[in-house]
Order: sequence, then structure tokens, then C-alpha cells
Amino acid sequence: MKVLLLTSGEQARRLADWIGERETLILRETPVSAQEIAALAPDLIVSHSYRHILKRDALAAAPDRFINLHISLLPYNRGADPNLWSFLDATPKGVSIHLIDEGIDTGALLLQREVRFEEDSETLGSSYAKLQQAINDLFIENWSSLRDGRIAPRAQSGAGTFHRASEFAALRHALLGDEGWEVPIPVLRQRYRSLSAGAARGGGPA
Repeated sequence: MKVLLLTSGEQARRLADWIGERETLILRETPVSAQEIAALAPDLIVSHSYRHILKRDALAAAPDRFINLHISLLPYNRGADPNLWSFLDATPKGVSIHLIDEGIDTGALLLQREVRFEEDSETLGSSYAKLQQAINDLFIENWSSLRDGRIAPRAQSGAGTFHRASEFAALRHALLGDEGWEVPIPVLRQRYRSLSAGAARGGGPA
């Protein structure tokens, strides 16, 4: 089977190695066009930490063959920085594998797994690593069913939540502070509450 893996970082390295040992793997980190997809003729396209939007014609070149690995419990935290916003918005946490449609993380669900955290002992970085582990495990454990199309898609239900990359970018320094990605989750949440309270009084992020 020929698998096209779309990714933009090291997060997918474990998955790329695992797929490559079992299937014919094509790895792509740059934007991909409809013409390229048609020429490559993959049996399945897997998107994992891919930072480029797939256009309508690209999706139409391989209908129902695009799946995405997303580190949130959809429909919560669609879009950018799902791990961060799951703590700041106090929404359910987990991972999802879903079909890709023209929306952002709105496609029909194939697989999900809830992930629970002891927040007092987690950092933003450690929780992210656990979600990456969970999404890789979910994919690998169910690979044969995903590969053979034996999982019936189900529509997402509920409004959920959505965030753009610009939202975190505006608050990044104030939220991460000197700790960076190793900021403890309780500290992260307290900083966000302080920023929100300041904005409500007419101030803004420092």
C-alpha cells in the first residue's frame, strides 16, 4: 500500500518510521497540489502536524482518502494549539483521527481516545508529549482497520471550540514566561486568568 504522510515537524517521525517499515511511504512537508496527488496516486493520505491548508481541488483528487491526526477531543479545540486551549478553556482532552473535509478539523470522526492529566504535576510540554504518544498509539493500534477502510465515519456533534494561531501568538510571552514550554499547567492557567481579568478591566497583555 502506498501512503502519503503530510507533516511539518519531528512529531511525526515515529509514525513515519513505523509506516515505512510496513508500507510504501512518501513523506511530504511542503504544500501539495491536486496534480501532485494525482501523479503520486497514494492509497491513503495521512496528515499529522501538517501546517499547510489542503485546498478543495487537492481533496477532490483523492476523495475519502485523507485522514488527519489531531491532538484534541473533537469537536473541542479545533484549529491551532489544541493542547494549550484545552487547559485554558477547561475543555475535555484527548486525541482524534478523522476524515479531512474543507473545514478546519470538522471532518467525520474515525477514532477518538480521551486523555486525562494530573494537572498539578504537568507542564505544557509534558502534556503535549503525552498527547503525541496517545495519537501515535491510537493510529498504530488501529492501523489495519484504517488502512482497509473498515471504520465507519461518524459526524462530529456539538458546537465545540476553535482557536486560531494568532490567539496564542498574542499571549505567548505572557503565558509561557521564563519557563517556556515547561511552564506548569497551574501557572499557565493562573497567568491566563490574570490576563483575562486585566482585559476585562480595559487593559491588555503585558
